[in-house]
Amino acid sequence: MQFRAACGRCRRPESVCYCRHLTSLDTATRIVLLQHPRERDVAIGTARMASLCLPNAELHVGVRWQGSAALARALSDPARPPILLYPGEGAVDVTRHPPPGPVTLVVVDGTWWQARKVIRENPELAALPRYSFTPPAPSEYRIRKEPHEAYVSTIEALVHVLGALEADPERFRALLTPFRAMIDMQIACEQRLGGLRPRHKKVPRPPRRRAPRALAAHAGDLVCVVGEANAWPYGSAERGHACADELVHWVACRPGTGETFERVVAPRNPLAPRTPSYVALPEEVLRAGGSLSALHRGWRAFVRETDVVCSWGTYATSLFVAEGGTLPATHLDLRRLSRVFAGGKVGTLDDFLARNGIPSPPRLAAGRAGMRLGQVVELARFLGQAAVREDAAFAQHP
Repeated sequence: MQFRAACGRCRRPESVCYCRHLTSLDTATRIVLLQHPRERDVAIGTARMASLCLPNAELHVGVRWQGSAALARALSDPARPPILLYPGEGAVDVTRHPPPGPVTLVVVDGTWWQARKVIRENPELAALPRYSFTPPAPSEYRIRKEPHEAYVSTIEALVHVLGALEADPERFRALLTPFRAMIDMQIACEQRLGGLRPRHKKVPRPPRRRAPRALAAHAGDLVCVVGEANAWPYGSAERGHACADELVHWVACRPGTGETFERVVAPRNPLAPRTPSYVALPEEVLRAGGSLSALHRGWRAFVRETDVVCSWGTYATSLFVAEGGTLPATHLDLRRLSRVFAGGKVGTLDDFLARNGIPSPPRLAAGRAGMRLGQVVELARFLGQAAVREDAAFAQHP
């Protein structure tokens, strides 16, 4: 076997070396690229390309960073406090609300699964202020399939984020020059070599129906609900003395009209110490809440018999019914429907929204329930639109 000579700088074969297209861009932002080890050997990765273009960037490879002197040094600059580029709960849109002053931007390079593992394994990273963004256009990464059209390569992400952080989007578009050159050379090389030849001829298959039809069929009748509870931990003395979970916050939204419903219910049992922080409502607001009977009266005036209730899981709706509430006959568990759509496990609601490129929605009510309600509404819309697209694709399939 004859090995092709490789460039010592970009580590690509000399025939597809992109070094002549590299450009050097100084930044007030310090960039720390944390690359998953499996991504290091991906020939068409872009983290190394970014580090070659940005003198103020450093590239580290690994999964667990506890005790790392290099990372501690990178995150300890008081003049440039660290922030994490990672979507999910609590992430701030960096293009709309960039942090004031220079920062140290931490970027995890890898697939979605790899990036999530790095964050999970490193509490010091998970604790950093989170920022995210919505790409204005689909990725140009034509030689690598992204799991969703809203996902982009590491270097494309840096183009958008650095442009926002330093208020100069046009200057950082120069980072795309070597990226586009690498893609063009790779495609030309594959065409020159005839491409990969499949061992077996592929037989077209009809598209699979995974998106729930009910969400599209009942779009005008959907009511999304979220409930929060005063819950003592399992094994606590209070829970052992009949302090069962009790509903303290119930919110709903009718996506078709934008109508919302919200009631805070005063706890009937002693208030668990962690309840106010978990539901993100002050203790005085919880204790000043109304009665269960007032909640049920207000709910009966809001809901209709023909409504279709949507929730993430069944805990909140089961608790609502156990507390004497009534729900319409049809209830859709969006977590179960998401598993069918994904063909497997979906993780948390935040995980599923991020993996599918669903942007952070506006808060629709107070507290954690208000944030979750916005997420449930966006998820219901996403799955409903997916069903419409599937029907269209199925109709066009020969």
